[in-house]
Amino acid sequence: MKRHLERELDKLRKKILTLGAMVEGSIEKAVLSLTSYDAKLAKDVITSDHEVDNVEVEIEEDCLKILALYQPAAIDLRYVIGILKMNNDLERIGDLAVNIAERAAYLADRKGTELFLDFTKMGEKVIAMVKKALDSLIKMNARMAQEVCAADDEVDAIDRDILLHIQSYIKENPQEVKPLIHLLLVSRHLERIADQATNIAEDVIYMTEGTIIRHRTEDYTRQD
Repeated sequence: MKRHLERELDKLRKKILTLGAMVEGSIEKAVLSLTSYDAKLAKDVITSDHEVDNVEVEIEEDCLKILALYQPAAIDLRYVIGILKMNNDLERIGDLAVNIAERAAYLADRKGTELFLDFTKMGEKVIAMVKKALDSLIKMNARMAQEVCAADDEVDAIDRDILLHIQSYIKENPQEVKPLIHLLLVSRHLERIADQATNIAEDVIYMTEGTIIRHRTEDYTRQD
């Protein structure tokens, strides 16, 4: 029975990492489509979202099957519960990548609008957070997960700076309000992806240590 459970958990691990790789690719393409005014690439992100959704459903069904058939306990139970939560976070990241791609497709048709905000740095930081969150899952490494949680503050600071920049620019260029709103939404979507990566990291900590750190992440990441 234990051997069968281990086999199912290994399959589950591979599927969640496959989903993680898919959404990583979606974020990268979405940000690139924005910075390069590539409407075709943006549409590729949008049309491929159904693949993410299909894998998300498969993983949820697998988790429920494991819970029903094997009734895992202790660390195995925490693992399945953590995967269930991560699955939802990753699917949400995929949706946010689609949202960015939609903004990029809109802006690609309006190249006269100056893209005075460079989202490359913010995009790189967000993608790095998602990658490290997934790496912490592969290695079951709580320290790496803590680093993801700590990095969220940097993304929040960039998001605030972009908001202030756009507010100031709108005052001087009110005719540009519509495209500027799209740029503001891009920033918010990236900030939300960082939040979802933090959720995944928190779940890794729960899996490895049995500690729920939600709502007290800041205190936890200060530990030595």
